[in-house]
Amino acid sequence: MTFETEQFELVAGEAEKFHELVGRAGCVLFDFDGPICRLFAGHSAKSIATDQAEWLAARGLAGVLTEGERSSRDPHWVLSEVAGRHRGSDLVVELEEWLSQQELKAVPRAMPTAYADPLIRTWRSVGARLAIVTNNSDRAVRAYLESRHLVGYFAPNIYGRTRDLSLLKPHPYTLNRALSALGAAPGTTLMIGDTPSDHAAALSAGVHFLGYARNDEKAQLLLNAGVPRWGMVRSLETVLRAVRGGAA
Repeated sequence: MTFETEQFELVAGEAEKFHELVGRAGCVLFDFDGPICRLFAGHSAKSIATDQAEWLAARGLAGVLTEGERSSRDPHWVLSEVAGRHRGSDLVVELEEWLSQQELKAVPRAMPTAYADPLIRTWRSVGARLAIVTNNSDRAVRAYLESRHLVGYFAPNIYGRTRDLSLLKPHPYTLNRALSALGAAPGTTLMIGDTPSDHAAALSAGVHFLGYARNDEKAQLLLNAGVPRWGMVRSLETVLRAVRGGAA
């Protein structure tokens, strides 16, 4: 007997582990950009990172970035690195606000992740408590959720980027805030994320992790980070079926 978490074919024992992972989740923590939507679908994160470097250069601050940061595809990582070197400076405050504005501008063009909306509604309908834990601005998260009529499934448990950028994932800060607010036990909590930093944050917080890998590159990064095949899906439809089956 085999079972597929989309393109991953699992043997029977692995399939049981997957269903147990989903079935025991009394609390679910969603990362935002990836598992819920592709925030920069109309303007890639790489483009945002390039714009970020140009924003600094226009202010005579091109030297603030290292060569690796200038070529990065991850604006959150760049922001975190700059903040680590210039902690508490006006530069970091302005750069964080600039990124928040880019995220807000991206909301109208964000692409919903397939099956995310019904998964959120179904999981909530069977009694799971939900929260969002993200490195994005909570303002952008709320704006997106409101546009999809989903904010009520999460609010007030939306935990995004704070002024203290040392607390971005892989730091477990947002996860721990969610656990505390929901009164949730780590052992019955599941995080859904799509990056190694999400996985690392889940491990630090002691919660279970389900990887969402929409392509081969994402899948390989998660596998390299130690996420097992049975703890990863290519489509949230697989998770939705498992939740509906458990509620039957």
